Amino acid sequence: MPISAYFQAAGLIVLAAVSLFASAGTAAIAGFWVYLAIFAAVIVAAFIFLDPGLLRERMRPAGRRPPLGLRLSTLVLVADWIVAGLDRGRFHWSDSVPPWLQAVALAVFAGGYGLCLWAMAVNPFFSSVVRIQDDRGQHVVTAGPYSVVRHPGYSCGILIVLASGVALGSWIAAALMAISGLPFLLYRAIAEDRVLRDQLPGYREYADRVRRRLVPGVW
Repeated sequence: MPISAYFQAAGLIVLAAVSLFASAGTAAIAGFWVYLAIFAAVIVAAFIFLDPGLLRERMRPAGRRPPLGLRLSTLVLVADWIVAGLDRGRFHWSDSVPPWLQAVALAVFAGGYGLCLWAMAVNPFFSSVVRIQDDRGQHVVTAGPYSVVRHPGYSCGILIVLASGVALGSWIAAALMAISGLPFLLYRAIAEDRVLRDQLPGYREYADRVRRRLVPGVW
């Protein structure tokens, strides 16, 4: 991996910390520290355990800059961190999340990222954009979570989106994340499934065997 990738990852962790604590006006919010520890652990685990080719693809799909939609999603995430910090540390608009529920949400947040790492570990074509990776020899992946649902990456994304704001202890941040994140994830799952059906050899047969896109037994 190029050294710039490590600086980019470290910068994202620092950005998360600054967004949360600067907007809160204090570093004395334990839930924020736990959230950041999970976030940092996931990034470190990705660099240790995942295929470097996949990491390069996710950072620069097809060797290009990430599209505008992904850059905007990062801005939305930063905005959500800032809102959570303002809520918890300064204005207390909706920081009435019970501690037990915040703990559950932190566990779901960590579990969602754990599922995502598992999916990426078995699928070296887990790109950050919807594309058929002929340049990387893409083929249908059926192992691990892909034996249960066709798009476990979006499944874990939904878990992370729903848990993030609650894990930070802010109902407003939770609502903003759900409103901005869920439609995007559902649209991407449907669009990607359509592209794979049309363009990836063997995917239609796989879809006939694994009938659920995101939720086992439901959809």
